[in-house]
Amino acid sequence: MAVVSSSGQRLGNRVAIAAVVVITIIFLLPIYWIGSTAFKPRNLATTAPPTIVFQPEISPFVKLFTKRVQLKPNEKIDVANAPWWEQMIFAGGERISRTGKGEIQLSGYPDRFINSLIVAITSTVLAVGMGTITAYGFSRFKVKGEADLLFFILSTRMLPPIVVAIPMFLMYRAAGLNDSHLGLIILYTAFNVSFAVWLMKGFIDEIPREYEEAALVDGYTRLEAFRKIVLPEAATGIAATAVFCFITAWNEYAFALILTNKKAQTAPPFIPSQIGSGLPDWTVIAAGTFLFLLPVAIFTFLLRNHLLRGMSFGAIRK
Repeated sequence: MAVVSSSGQRLGNRVAIAAVVVITIIFLLPIYWIGSTAFKPRNLATTAPPTIVFQPEISPFVKLFTKRVQLKPNEKIDVANAPWWEQMIFAGGERISRTGKGEIQLSGYPDRFINSLIVAITSTVLAVGMGTITAYGFSRFKVKGEADLLFFILSTRMLPPIVVAIPMFLMYRAAGLNDSHLGLIILYTAFNVSFAVWLMKGFIDEIPREYEEAALVDGYTRLEAFRKIVLPEAATGIAATAVFCFITAWNEYAFALILTNKKAQTAPPFIPSQIGSGLPDWTVIAAGTFLFLLPVAIFTFLLRNHLLRGMSFGAIRK
């Protein structure tokens, strides 16, 4: 029997769809603004009203990866015979510094970007791995005080991270972990593992125990049953958990700002530091932000099919 909807219901559906479209546009507008500003000439970055149609250029990205200082007034460079990347920098109205061999110097952004990749990927792998094993133990075995232990694990996420920033700084300084990749990896793993445990427990609870019991009857050990039966069945949960843990580690700002200086500093505290005290080049800042968004956007897009179930884990039981 066909469902008959009244005119009021149809109007309500259209209003709801329109509201969703408007909200989506509002959320996507800052991303468009950052992306467009990253390709604008510097003189169009802060125009009022904003410039929508312009000739895109890659000079902001070139300037992002090069270290720029003001040349002496009498110093001249043959721009016509310079490499194309130097010509792009001068086309954007910037001057560059040179080493003794006449080559431009790299800025600090590539190192910070690589630091973000190292810290985020490593901490995500560790958090998801330890969280999956811990969740399997809680799901399949009787643990004394299980409810209290799970609540204690979850309670580590209730405290705002900034509250423990100063104590962590003092502890890291005493342990020699300040401005180190290992220090950030340990910290991000510790904050993400509690989330991974709770999320993965919901997925593993949905996997029938009979699968493992049949494998044990066939001669599999408990570890083999976990590796060959549970892990493939929990692949969706592992992927969804990895997305959330990676996003958290990738975007973390406060600890990266306080606990790092140069060697292990990640991109989030480095990008706003480029504003400086003078006239900021917003195109360069937008280019850095745009590149910083790409890895997490690509990673989330590749695993997008697992996110819906990851957001609603535990809602459907066998």
